[in-house]
Amino acid sequence: MSTTGWIVLGVIVVLLLWIMMIYNQLVAMRQRVGQSFADVDVQLKQRHDLIPNLIETVKGYAAHERGTLEEVVKLRNTAMNAQGPAQQAAAENMLSGALGKLFALSEAYPDLKANQNFQQLQSELSDIENKIAAARRFFNNSVQEYNTGIQQFPAAPFAATLGFSQRTFFDVGEERAVVEKAPQVKF
Repeated sequence: MSTTGWIVLGVIVVLLLWIMMIYNQLVAMRQRVGQSFADVDVQLKQRHDLIPNLIETVKGYAAHERGTLEEVVKLRNTAMNAQGPAQQAAAENMLSGALGKLFALSEAYPDLKANQNFQQLQSELSDIENKIAAARRFFNNSVQEYNTGIQQFPAAPFAATLGFSQRTFFDVGEERAVVEKAPQVKF
């Protein structure tokens, strides 16, 4: 083989190694996005598991607040069945608003507010909410890194061809006004 042949072969090998390196980086970022979404999902499941206990505790003290309790249960079921980050984010944000109303009810019932079981559940839920917020931030950071990675050169020309596509952030989106609005409790 001539010198030119070796140079061409060397360039081809370097290009193939370069493409493999890009592909492996994109795979690692995609895996990080998947893992971080699974972390969010675990925290949301823990939250969903706590809600029935909280509802049962509140039922004993606030039996005539049936509408608020039913809304929380309905939104919990909707959140559990949501698919994908965008739909899940919207459902979870609506559930957060309903839980805010539920905790606002405790202000009207001193016995409930003083109940040790209610306090423990409220504390656990507050802790899980903090963990969910942290997991969402990590997920959104992973999505940002991944989306940037597939759009930047040198990966951009190969990303779509190799099956890498944009991911969606776990965001409140258009429902931000609803979520940020303070709950109104009427008696």
